[in-house]
Amino acid sequence: MQTAMPAPAPSVDPCRCPLCGQPNACANEIARATGQAQPPCWCTAVTFAPALLARVPPEAQGRACICTACAGAAAG
Repeated sequence: MQTAMPAPAPSVDPCRCPLCGQPNACANEIARATGQAQPPCWCTAVTFAPALLARVPPEAQGRACICTACAGAAAG
């Protein structure tokens, strides 16, 4: 009897918003990609609503930033 292999985890692009798929302008990822120091990321100066964070897929939590457009839309 052959057992099914688990499906591979979906890949997460840390440069894209996990909610809309648009670029998230994450300063940490820009620094990693370019080797150039960046100012603190915009996301360090905002508070994300728990309901917005709950919409992030589990595989992207802590791995990809929400973009400013999604954060702004959730803030109302």
